Amino acid sequence: MSAVTISPTTPAVDVVLPCLDEAAALPWVIGRIPAGWRALVVDNGSTDGSADVARGLGATVVHERRRGFGSACHAGLLSATADVVCFCDCDGSLDPALLVPFVHEVRAGRADLVLGRRRPRGRGAWPAHARAGNLALARLLRRRTGLRLHDLGPLRAARREPLLALGLTDRRSGYPLEMVVRAADAGWHVTEYDVPYLPRTGASKVTGTWRGTWHTVRDMRQVLAAPAVPAAGGGRPR
Repeated sequence: MSAVTISPTTPAVDVVLPCLDEAAALPWVIGRIPAGWRALVVDNGSTDGSADVARGLGATVVHERRRGFGSACHAGLLSATADVVCFCDCDGSLDPALLVPFVHEVRAGRADLVLGRRRPRGRGAWPAHARAGNLALARLLRRRTGLRLHDLGPLRAARREPLLALGLTDRRSGYPLEMVVRAADAGWHVTEYDVPYLPRTGASKVTGTWRGTWHTVRDMRQVLAAPAVPAAGGGRPR
């Protein structure tokens, strides 16, 4: 599936960075990874040299040939070795340094899954159509699970083994939502942190257009319509 370079020592935290043609944003993103943490850049078929850029910046590079945001995220999760795994977009819209309090919450047992609630900064940071789609999905999620979340953003942290036990199967845009739904079904404590959301570097591959947003919403609605599936490891992480 993936070609992986493994660090000889287990990192304090693994940060999964799904990547498709993000060479321009990588220097800033990787430079913001906290000391002692490992950047796991999952190259999902880039043609702009992203993998070489990431490797040159000291990141561990995972090659995932199957296209899809969920495919890239899950390949990163499978390649992670740290107890706590974080996820962050690789386009410069989110600062991975903001994950530090997320990790503290997880390690302290105050939360099982911590999500970043995006607060847009600057014009064009979060287009109206993408924000509307996210709001609609958050309402549907509340109806499905009872979780009173405001955002389904990609900045998040949880323990690796419990995440694997959720048995996530979506490999497209529904992956982030499926993680939250299955966590809720397993009785996880899910919390939110406000985080600034910056204009991304380059054009969005997912929500930059109404068409992209529609495909994302379609994928996520399918996740919400699926019946509850018990996690392989049982209830809340221990």
